[in-house]
Amino acid sequence: MRDIFIREDVQIVHSHGSVSTFAHEALVHASIMGLSTVFTDHSLYGFDTLGSILINKLLKFSTTLVDQLIAVSNITKENMCLRTMFDHSKISVIPNAVVPDDFKPDENLAFLKKSRKPDDPITIIVISRLFPNKGADLLTHLIPKICENNPKVNFIIAGDGPKFIDFQQMIETYRLQEKVQLIGSVQHEKVRDVMCQGDIYLHASLIEAFGTVLVEAASCGLLVVTTVVGGIPEVLPKHMTIFAENTSVSSLVKATTKAIELIRNGYDTTTFHDEIAKIYDWKDVAKRTVKVYDNAVNRSDKPKNWLEIVERFFNNNKDTGNGMMARCLFALCAIVDILFYLFLEWVHPRDRIDKAIKWNHRKK
Repeated sequence: MRDIFIREDVQIVHSHGSVSTFAHEALVHASIMGLSTVFTDHSLYGFDTLGSILINKLLKFSTTLVDQLIAVSNITKENMCLRTMFDHSKISVIPNAVVPDDFKPDENLAFLKKSRKPDDPITIIVISRLFPNKGADLLTHLIPKICENNPKVNFIIAGDGPKFIDFQQMIETYRLQEKVQLIGSVQHEKVRDVMCQGDIYLHASLIEAFGTVLVEAASCGLLVVTTVVGGIPEVLPKHMTIFAENTSVSSLVKATTKAIELIRNGYDTTTFHDEIAKIYDWKDVAKRTVKVYDNAVNRSDKPKNWLEIVERFFNNNKDTGNGMMARCLFALCAIVDILFYLFLEWVHPRDRIDKAIKWNHRKK
């Protein structure tokens, strides 16, 4: 990493993901080298399991010298504050976005939807990793109920995971071969084609930091039925979503039934795409991210020497329930990283590292 940072003349290192070891290494090494650092997390983590506790401890350690944090939703920001005890004012909320042109409604199908009759078939789309935390167990219980109560409703389920077999068994048990199409995993560039075949998007996730797939579904002109968890309430305007009151089969059945009735009665979703294009724009995301980078570079309280760096690693974990042994371990890790960095500076000086060629940017 040191060679890359020097060769490419890096000033800012931006890492993503709490479970990425590469991201944590980059943050620590870059901070030791005096570079500005930014970290973005896209997920929510708890505090009551061994895995989440270890991840939170690691994140607390690796963000000791980080200049700025980015969260994809307000609920993610609160989660990061609790996990890292980071200064609330140094965490920015920047949501994900989509490329609207990649998720346009099918014009031919949109015309057919406008001329829909009350007894025409309705297709519900599910695109998700088939894991328990994504609501796979809820789906295997509610889909048969929806099909039983609504003979004109069909399902297209895309995704793969350990619960895939459960969906196959559901189809066999309730004889839903003609009602439920299980297509497995799909490439991201094919997601729009799958969505455009439907009228409703069903999202039964038990935990969600943001839910980009909801934005993609609405952009394709689908009415969204979803649970109210994590950052989901922040994602779409209310007229684009039907919320289940809680994460239960009965609540999701009730919400889905309401969406089915709205579609049957001619609920207009043709304006969704243009609205999404105005709300979620990658140019806006880029501008807000640049402001975060400026704040990171201009941070005034950066450590001035090695001793202050070690002191921060030792004291940064004082108020998070860590004992003296853990704090000493964090400080020791910082000392080892500093010594290793100084060793590399001596063995392989930076003036021996060839700098990358700076190509001239094409002028518009």
